Amino acid sequence: MKKANEIRRGDVIQYNNLYYLVRDVEKSAPTARGGNTTFRIQIFSIPDNHKVDLSLRADDELEDVQLTKREATYSYKDGDNFVFMDSEDYSQYYLSEKLVGDDAGFILEGIEGYYVSLVDEAPVALSLPQTVVLEVVDTAPELKGASATKRNKPAKLSTGITVSVPEYIENGTKIVVNTDTREYSSRAN
Repeated sequence: MKKANEIRRGDVIQYNNLYYLVRDVEKSAPTARGGNTTFRIQIFSIPDNHKVDLSLRADDELEDVQLTKREATYSYKDGDNFVFMDSEDYSQYYLSEKLVGDDAGFILEGIEGYYVSLVDEAPVALSLPQTVVLEVVDTAPELKGASATKRNKPAKLSTGITVSVPEYIENGTKIVVNTDTREYSSRAN
């Protein structure tokens, strides 16, 4: 059993006798002392991707599912499925677009650090590397001398996702994006 304050994005839990993937955890403390802290947890059922929102107190418990995590590399897209190959035994895992969800914008060939989570040998979740390097394909040009303050602007990246970047970033620049926060981290070397 896991307490609500121990649940993290990417965990798989059992709720009402079904498996759910945790997509988002939001902490809310109504007072400065942290009394009555609540956790809003957004979960999606496996495999049909039905969304459920839970509101729990820090000490409420959920049953966590023992997963087998296998390191894998992205191979190719087959229709609506992302195909990953196990790094050890070369078996293939098919993850649907529904199962991958918003993480699809961080799936690239040649990147290490992907992990496929299995329950009873069936893929149920994908864990991303901490950071990925993506290229900026569309962003507004920098306004020279417009302001001495740090400003951000939206930038569309090579996989189709949009993140906020510092004003000095230009088209064609490769940037490091944190996959947990989905935010710009730094320029890539």
